[in-house]
Amino acid sequence: MGNSAVKRSFKFRFYPDVGQTAELSRTFGCVRKVYNLALAARSEAWARRERVGYDQTSAMLTRWKRTEELAYWSRPLPEGEEPTTVTVSRDPAGRWFVSMLFDAVPAPMPATTRAVGIDVGLTALVTLSTGEKVPDPKHERRDRERLARAQRALSRKRKGSANRGKARVRVARIHARIADRRRDHLHRLTTRLVRDNQTLVIEDITVRNLLKNRRLARAINGAAWHELRTMLEYKAAWYGRTLIVVDRWFPSSKLCSVCGSLAAEMPLSVREWTCTGCGATHDRDGNAAVNLLAAGLAVIACGAGVRPRRDPSRPGRRAVKQEAPTREGAPPPLREGGKAKQPNVGVSNAALPSAMPADTLRTSSQQQSIN
Repeated sequence: MGNSAVKRSFKFRFYPDVGQTAELSRTFGCVRKVYNLALAARSEAWARRERVGYDQTSAMLTRWKRTEELAYWSRPLPEGEEPTTVTVSRDPAGRWFVSMLFDAVPAPMPATTRAVGIDVGLTALVTLSTGEKVPDPKHERRDRERLARAQRALSRKRKGSANRGKARVRVARIHARIADRRRDHLHRLTTRLVRDNQTLVIEDITVRNLLKNRRLARAINGAAWHELRTMLEYKAAWYGRTLIVVDRWFPSSKLCSVCGSLAAEMPLSVREWTCTGCGATHDRDGNAAVNLLAAGLAVIACGAGVRPRRDPSRPGRRAVKQEAPTREGAPPPLREGGKAKQPNVGVSNAALPSAMPADTLRTSSQQQSIN
């Protein structure tokens, strides 16, 4: 996939002057006008039990631009020129951005034979199978007091007043500062991991379920595990790397990476444990990363299934393991009921999802924001 064309969008912040800001705000008003007119037309058609699709809506827009009242929407293009997909957006903090989308073939990264298992966490953002631990910068915690003061000030302002609008922007700027620093850190980390390794193995974690834990929800949101995985997915697809996703039910933390013994219980408070089978002492996260790497190598060496099978004995849950022949270089088997089984894993190269801010003007129907 490293040599195929992909959609890439480069997003830059820009600083319009007073006249440009007024023109862009006016254009955003036009976009809202178009949306509301189209929505009203579709709603009226729906009331008449008629269906109005994209083609009919596009034809209506063409007719509207020919009327005297709405002719200001139209902008002539130089004859023979093809328009470039450009998206102008403004975030809640009042910052302006421009994104340009085009087809490109990413420059390939140097080939390597290295592979790494990646275990995500809260104390350490990621723990690698090499033993390296990348701490969580906790960007939200640094600005938590400042954010709380700004939110209290906002709550005291009268709704609809100019002072409330200014207070809202101050809160939005703090949120933007936190998000920018977090995104920058994740980009640096994921780019390094993809550059240095040919194969990357991560665990399939359902973040939305973990957020139900009220004690850990704020820390999990701040760690941005989903964004970390998303970046690894699209960067691996760009540069021809292999990203392997291990099934969420694989007991990476409880499995001894030395002898393969499976611990019965291991609450989150246990950060180090000693295997009763061989006596080896493990760091919880480091041991999990080693087991994830071994499971990923099993996919390559043993041809494990791409998607987990359903275990009929556990409805609603994906299978933890699947049987596979044991060979040299594969991970130690799970010892359960006297049977040796291999972990079940999946391979994922999902596309980068797109998101559109509230105030956005764009020249195409789709946008992917990739830094």
